[in-house]
Amino acid sequence: MLVLSYLGILALIPLLAEKDDREVQWHAKHGLIMTAAAIVLLIVLQIVFFVIAQLPVVGGVVGLLLGCGVYPLLSLAIMAIFIIAMIKAVKGERLVLPFITEYVDKWR
Repeated sequence: MLVLSYLGILALIPLLAEKDDREVQWHAKHGLIMTAAAIVLLIVLQIVFFVIAQLPVVGGVVGLLLGCGVYPLLSLAIMAIFIIAMIKAVKGERLVLPFITEYVDKWR
């Protein structure tokens, strides 16, 4: 159940199935918030790339470089953070991320 907590929408399974286990509940909430934050970040970044690409002359080149370099690297970084969170959860630890962990701790 701890690994499912960090697999996107599948975090709903431990959230709904393990209501009595506080640790699983925390990780499921953490995984859902991380997923939502990653989606929002990638959408905002896509909008920024689109706007930059619309600039005359340099916009196309800068937009292409950002889209081909930053977006894939950020996606890999997000995936790595989810994998680290899974490993820590299986070990009985918690991955503390600024803002996200604070929000999860308030969500009870």
